[in-house]
Amino acid sequence: MDITAKQLVNAVVYVENLYEGSLIDCSLSSVKSIPWSSWFQMWIQFLDSQTVMTKECEVGLRLTDDRQIQILNHQYRSLDQPTDVLAFAATEVDITIPQDFEEPLYLGDIVISLDTAARQAQAQNHSLVMELAWLASHGLLHLLGWDHPDAHSLKQMLNRQSDLIQLVEIQPSY
Repeated sequence: MDITAKQLVNAVVYVENLYEGSLIDCSLSSVKSIPWSSWFQMWIQFLDSQTVMTKECEVGLRLTDDRQIQILNHQYRSLDQPTDVLAFAATEVDITIPQDFEEPLYLGDIVISLDTAARQAQAQNHSLVMELAWLASHGLLHLLGWDHPDAHSLKQMLNRQSDLIQLVEIQPSY
């Protein structure tokens, strides 16, 4: 896997932890220790080789619980149920970014339910940190225009997520 990029892209990640659920303390401490900025920096650097980006971009990441994500899922997708991750892109996929664009490009917001992530991690028999990396990378791909309306595009997106997960070299702790 080639992870060289044409230019350095600086990614700024704004993390907002609004979790009010009942995860055990060791799970919460592992979430607090996640190097989100480093992860997004690596992922965006890798993805920049396939997309045209500005030199700087910004991403919002909100960690929340099932109750809050259900409200958002109902409001924006008309699905009155919790989900694992939501992505709200700030730009259209077809946007043309001028070469001399100097401002950071705001890609959008990713919202992750820690409750759902914890259940999925347990069901998949891997760590909460691994699940959060999986969900955050999925959200980032959506912000960059990836979608999965059919089995073929879902497979492509999941393969790209696997590439991104390999970049952050998560230790298999439980």
